[in-house]
Order: sequence, then C-alpha cells, then structure tokens
Amino acid sequence: MAIPLNPLHWRDPLHWLALGLRDFRRAPGISLFYGAVFMVMGWALFKVYENAPAYTLALSAGFLLMGPFLCLGLYRVSQRLERGERPDFGDSLLAWDTRTAQLGIFGFVLLVLEMLWGRVTLVIFAVSFDGMPDFRGSLLALVDPENIGFIVAWLAVGAVFAGLIFAISVVSMPMILDRQTDAITAGLTSLRLVLTQTGVMLWWGALIAIVTALSLVPWFLGLLLTGPVIGHASWHAYRAAVGTDLSQDAPAAKA
Repeated sequence: MAIPLNPLHWRDPLHWLALGLRDFRRAPGISLFYGAVFMVMGWALFKVYENAPAYTLALSAGFLLMGPFLCLGLYRVSQRLERGERPDFGDSLLAWDTRTAQLGIFGFVLLVLEMLWGRVTLVIFAVSFDGMPDFRGSLLALVDPENIGFIVAWLAVGAVFAGLIFAISVVSMPMILDRQTDAITAGLTSLRLVLTQTGVMLWWGALIAIVTALSLVPWFLGLLLTGPVIGHASWHAYRAAVGTDLSQDAPAAKA
C-alpha cells in the first residue's frame, strides 16, 4: 500500500524555511556546529580546487554524500523540538544509529548515482577536449564561449543527475529516520512526491539552490546559517508532504 501524500501549495516552501529558521533559533548551538561543518567542507573543496583541481570532482562527490547524512543530526533536532523535547548534541550526532541498515542502503544508492555522475562527467571532458584539460584552477576556462558544446552537455548531464538525486532523497532521509520504513519505500515515496507535485517541489529545489549559492559568498560564511536552516526546513518539508497519517511517535528501533 502506497504511503499517502498531502497536497502542497506554492507558499509551503517559504513556510518550511521559516520553520527551519525557528528551529535554528531554538537550538542555536547544535545548529551552528553543523553549519560550521558545512562551511569547513566548502573551504576544503575550494583549497583542493586551487591546488589539485583533478581531485575536485572526487571530493565533491564525497561531500554530496556526506551532506544528507550530516543533516540527519538536524532532522533529529527538529524531531525533538516538534515533540516538545529538549534537543541533545550527542543524540543528534548519533541519529543515524537508530536506522543504520536502511540508511546504509540508501547511502549506497546515492553513492552509485554520484559515481555514475562523475564517470559521465569525465567522459564529457574527454570527448570535448580530447583528454583531460589543464584549466590551472580557473573556472573561466570552463565557461569560455569556445567550449559551448562542453558547457551544454555538462549542464544537461548535471541537471539530470542532480534532479534524480533530489527526487529520490528530498524526503527520504527524514522519513527513514522518523518511521519504520525501508530505504526503497522511502526513495519511491520521495520520487512519487516529486512526480505528482512537480511544480512545488521544483520551487523547493530552486529555493535550496538559490539560498545555498548566495551563502557561498564571502568564503562560505553564509553556510553557518543557511546550512542548518535548510536542514531543519527539510524536516518540515517531509512532515508537510508525507503527512501525519502514518507517523510513528515512538522512537524507531534499530534496523
């Protein structure tokens, strides 16, 4: 039996961000810790790009995988606040421990998708430039008008993979954390949500992308705030979209 989904409205994504900001204010210490981790990840990616650009792609894939798992701690904080409980830092760090197996399965799916994304990107590089070019750490070389074929192909492939990853994960991780749901059911529920309420979910994805992009300047400092706010907001997106019909208030058992 398919898990029921609630109808969403265009105003909902902004409301989720407002709720995310509220949770940030209610648990600022824990939230800032995760924001600092996101910021340091941004610094590390920038430094690697400056000094060893060939490894940037691999590091980016690793960070894309780490991000959702880091957000588990933020989901746990929002979950505790929603229940009227006091969030605990240690509890947030070990949020994954309650659903290890299913989270591991879902993480493996994300890893495979990101590895495929990276492999296809390398092929595009090789075909477009007859091998891996040396851009000397310059993004301007990538967007040179002479490389329009590469730019179009790279953006198209990125849009397909990013869209797929977003579609299967937008509510999956908080759903696995919150209920006795297996990874496949959570991923399919998330995909069904995006396919049936595409407009609102695209608006939500665009909001995440815009807020994240704006927070990268200067020096990724904005991630101190926007990283945890988006994490908290994603919990509220899940709660609004999947609904309370089947929610389980009891803590999830280890799976």
